[in-house]
Amino acid sequence: MKLKKADILKALELISAPGEGQNLVESGAVTNVQVFGDEVEVDVTIKNPSLQARKKTEVEILKTIHKEVYEKAKIKINLKVDAPAKPKVNQIKGNPIPGIQNIIAVASGKGGVGKSTVTANLAVTLAKMGFKVGLLDTDIYGPSMPIMFDVATEKPLSINVDGKNKMKPIENYGVKLLSIGFFTQPNQAVIWRGPMASKALNQMIFDAHWGELDFLLLDLPPGTGDIHLSIMQSLPVTGAVVVSTPQEIALADARKGVAMFQQEAINVPVLGIVENMAYFTPAELPNNKYHIFGKNGAKNLAEDLDVKFLGEIPLVQSIREAGDVGRPAAMQTATPIEESFEELTKNVVRELVSRNTDLPPTEAIKITTMAGCAAVKKK
Repeated sequence: MKLKKADILKALELISAPGEGQNLVESGAVTNVQVFGDEVEVDVTIKNPSLQARKKTEVEILKTIHKEVYEKAKIKINLKVDAPAKPKVNQIKGNPIPGIQNIIAVASGKGGVGKSTVTANLAVTLAKMGFKVGLLDTDIYGPSMPIMFDVATEKPLSINVDGKNKMKPIENYGVKLLSIGFFTQPNQAVIWRGPMASKALNQMIFDAHWGELDFLLLDLPPGTGDIHLSIMQSLPVTGAVVVSTPQEIALADARKGVAMFQQEAINVPVLGIVENMAYFTPAELPNNKYHIFGKNGAKNLAEDLDVKFLGEIPLVQSIREAGDVGRPAAMQTATPIEESFEELTKNVVRELVSRNTDLPPTEAIKITTMAGCAAVKKK
């Protein structure tokens, strides 16, 4: 039997397009119909991506053509899905913490790239600019901030705030600081499983009296594990800064660090990438640059991932020495090091202002699986 295209189209008008309130022909879902004797080929594009909608559409096309046109017709259906892309929503479930305006997580996928050094110098530079700054050292197993701020022997005091006992952060160089290092001996190893470490972290967050802060910086441990999830479950992280060296091995892990924040279940805006140890400049040859770990690696990574490149920090001996003696290198005045950290800090603040202008506030994520890392229950 020779079939007619007009009959096929008339039959397809009896089928509703899934979720659109029109039939397949009116909605434009049927993009092409070809007839060859008793053979029919139908091209259909629907907007509903669900498997149920696809199967239902295919079955209804087969049934309707067989019933309305010819029961022995040989039908081929080419079905495509053209679902509109879901806009990225940077609002995460939870509540903001009173008094803290912006929370910036400083992360790296890999250890040894100078993330803590960058965080410490970012904090003191913000304080020098006149901002109220707090710094939470979230590295439970390898806290370094007490040494970097020359407060390793200090102990936070307990103060009464609205009838509740709260920890008072240690303060130096205009930065309020809390770290697990204040509560352990210098030669004591912290041997805790994830839940114990997370509990200690929550105590430093919620049992502390931070007061009014423009910025709370979080010095995250390397990797993408329990502590990172605990932080983002507990705090409404405004944005993340990822630190890397130009070396390919470090860049591979930095890429994972960016991907962690961009996962749909986490979705924390990435403010940008910092290239630390970008080049070596000897003190006796201040105009020379030696790219020991590679050149522009983090800058190129930022372009590949479509995130901002926040700046580069040189590999200079005095930065390491300053950290060891507890006086961050950004405290040095009228030096190229101070200029590098000031430029970095200005870029971070600029991206943060842009993020707060363009995106809604972020809140703490809600992990709902037994494993604690796979899914988010959306309201």
